Amino acid sequence: MSLTIAVVAAEPSGDLLGAALMVALKSRHADIRFIGVGGPEMTAAGLDSRIPLEKLSIMGIFEVLPRLPELLKLRKQLRLWLIEQKPDIFIGIDAPDFNLGLARSLKETGIKTIQYVSPSVWAWKEKRVKKIRASVDRVLCLFPFEESFLHRHHVAATYVGHQMADQLPMSPNRREAREELGVPEDANILALLPGSRATEVERLARPFLQTAVEASAQLDNLHVVVPLVNATTRDLFEKLAEPFRSELNLVLVNRNATAVITAADVVLLASGTATLQGMLCKRPMVVGYKVSSLTAAYIRLFRMIKIPYLAIANLLCDEMLAPEFIQERCRAELMTPAVVQMFTDKEQTQNIVKRYTEIHEQLRCAAAASAAEAVLDQLRYTGGGANHA
Repeated sequence: MSLTIAVVAAEPSGDLLGAALMVALKSRHADIRFIGVGGPEMTAAGLDSRIPLEKLSIMGIFEVLPRLPELLKLRKQLRLWLIEQKPDIFIGIDAPDFNLGLARSLKETGIKTIQYVSPSVWAWKEKRVKKIRASVDRVLCLFPFEESFLHRHHVAATYVGHQMADQLPMSPNRREAREELGVPEDANILALLPGSRATEVERLARPFLQTAVEASAQLDNLHVVVPLVNATTRDLFEKLAEPFRSELNLVLVNRNATAVITAADVVLLASGTATLQGMLCKRPMVVGYKVSSLTAAYIRLFRMIKIPYLAIANLLCDEMLAPEFIQERCRAELMTPAVVQMFTDKEQTQNIVKRYTEIHEQLRCAAAASAAEAVLDQLRYTGGGANHA
């Protein structure tokens, strides 16, 4: 029996998750047609992508407002097309603000729905759990604490793990990564990851680069390596980096964030999935992040953040091993001392590597295979395939 599975991702991290899930599904059920929205990884895995992924990639409460009409129009077009295609199941990968509304409208027509990556309702906007319950038949969770939280709120949820924990080695090879990137074996390497979205790069590139300049005055032979996820973010970063080039040994890399992080001694990065990647690569990190002043004021006014740390790595470790510099604290004069200390305090680095290794071992659980089984179980449980019988 053939299956049609709709999958929608809205950013590079979701593209990677989606591609691995698609491969795992095809290994279990040969006759599957994948439709929806994805990036290069999902397209390579066989997705018929209806909309460029970059059109959906945006972060923040007020940042989305200028593009809201366009996003609503795209979601309506996608909803009508998916209803016409009659997929056996819809899988929204992360991007809950876009995907949950789409999932709910599809569910109302009888299409089964899954959200892959739990919305961070355990961190902020807890009331969204009602929307999750109404929109999807099941949530596939990356972290164990998410499953237990959703169960307490009567949402069907399955912990499947994060495929990155399965893919990345327990002992990353720094020397091989440096050879691959062509950076000196004996250099001090600082990796900068200013985010995967253009809005993040716009806000973080300057403070990150200024931090690198100030750190280079205190560290011998410092090389700064920056992976950029696509041509849009690379062009933007190159423009913002121009005033700093004369003061830095700067290397820009297309994608390949894993190699860049592995090659680094220390990583300065945006809060988000990248901190999980840094943790799994066992690298000391400093985290910086900024949203618009309106978004920050709104979050503070309504006390929306319910967690002690923003970085996933710190939440998983339950301690701030990666110092966080958020909003007005995301400044070079504050971040530079933290970055330099990560280079020079070898005992601290050993403790960080030990703790990150412990968490990595806990997170390994064949995530893509587990997610694929959960999708197929949902189809079996609900009589999947009826749309194409």
